[in-house]
Amino acid sequence: MRATPPSFDLLVVGDVNPDVVVGPLTGPLAFGQREQLVSTGLLTLGGSAAIMACGAARLGLKVAFAGRIGADDTGAYVRAALAARGVNTDALRVDPDLPSPLTAVLNRAAEGGAAGGDRAILTAPGTLGATTGDDVPAALLADCRHVHAASYFLMPKLAAALPELFRTARGHGATTSLDTNDDPAGRWDPAGLAAVLPVTDYLLPNAQEARALSGEEGLERAAAELAAHGPVAVVKNGADGALAHDGRTLLRAPAVPVTPLDSVGAGDSFDAGLVAGVLAGLPLAGALALAAACGAMSTRAHGGTGAQPTWDEALAASRTTAPEAGHDHGETS
Repeated sequence: MRATPPSFDLLVVGDVNPDVVVGPLTGPLAFGQREQLVSTGLLTLGGSAAIMACGAARLGLKVAFAGRIGADDTGAYVRAALAARGVNTDALRVDPDLPSPLTAVLNRAAEGGAAGGDRAILTAPGTLGATTGDDVPAALLADCRHVHAASYFLMPKLAAALPELFRTARGHGATTSLDTNDDPAGRWDPAGLAAVLPVTDYLLPNAQEARALSGEEGLERAAAELAAHGPVAVVKNGADGALAHDGRTLLRAPAVPVTPLDSVGAGDSFDAGLVAGVLAGLPLAGALALAAACGAMSTRAHGGTGAQPTWDEALAASRTTAPEAGHDHGETS
């Protein structure tokens, strides 16, 4: 047990980069040096881990960030953006040789003007592949209530160190969470995941990622399979809300109705809500509803951080929907 309260509620470990968000594109993407006009272009803070950290700070948590950027203008931009949103950046290391990561997000409108649509994401990884477990100060692991990691497959050296980092944090009394995000290589690394899942308290994939990680097509089965490895599996499912499986019981939370402008970072804002709810002592059903509200409300503006809600806003929205209790593990279909 700690002799004194920790300095931080949350330590976030992972990726931070500028996002250049453009769109929505209403027709096919044209090459051949053709110029296409879209209605919106935005330079904003990106990276799954960074957006989650900002969402958590917006919800009132004391947040620290650990990762690696380049000694360049983009690195200075993201450090300032994190700090402006209340995130401590003392552990954001500067790499003297590699550039900061950069992501371009191209939104595509749904056919016929319907809600939804899709997006393409292009990332130049820069420092991501060089980030290691040594970039996470041991003192921070001992001085926080929760550790969250993101973009597991973009940061292989950090991913290899994550089981030990999580184990250390748990030894100091912290809880842990992981959002793997997508695997660009499509391998989904079963050996590495087998090492990290037993020391992960909350696994936070979206529906597509949950299917790939588990090998199960049905979301209930996917969540149950992932929960069987140790974590509470919390699966984000867009307009259909979210579900959580703790190894015995399945819970569902419906989506909070909003008029979405941009879904970039919605899953990361969801993660922030889930962790904030857990740290506030909410039961899993309440934390799931809060997370669903945070994810939905973040889509009200362009970019990942522009519409992240406060605690009071998210809590009020979450109370308009009631999570549903499902069946136990043995009945999952």
